[in-house]
Amino acid sequence: MTCPRLASETLTALHPDLMRLARRLANSESEAQDLAQETILRLWRRRYELNEIDDLRAYARTAMRNLFRQGLRHAPFQTLEHAPEPTEGPAVFGALALRDVAGAITRLPDDQSRLIRLVADGETSPAALARLTGCQVGTVMSRLARARAQLRRDIGLGAATPVNDLL
Repeated sequence: MTCPRLASETLTALHPDLMRLARRLANSESEAQDLAQETILRLWRRRYELNEIDDLRAYARTAMRNLFRQGLRHAPFQTLEHAPEPTEGPAVFGALALRDVAGAITRLPDDQSRLIRLVADGETSPAALARLTGCQVGTVMSRLARARAQLRRDIGLGAATPVNDLL
């Protein structure tokens, strides 16, 4: 068995070298200090096995890298308030929103759904919509208003949301 005092002195001598490596690995000085201290602590717990290690410095540096990688794998989950802002918004949210709108449109009555689809395809003239559907302009406008109100409710948008945001 190794004398614990000898192992402590040996480990203490490794600290400056481990701190240099930890500063390269970690994002901050406090993280680097924690990483170096945790590495030394883990080695100290195995102090009775240190005589079996040929190159303690290399062993300690490898142990630190492994500890750092392990920390990356088990990094704590960041809440949205603390997470960094994305540089570009993920396209998946837009795709999900479109899927929700498409689902809400299919749940509308057929006459309202048809009008909303025509508007989505680019036809915005009430007269042209009336001509395409065979309805009066007033009926088209009424159905569109009901359809947009239902879409707002289904999607969870407020009544004050501009019509352009829906379709």
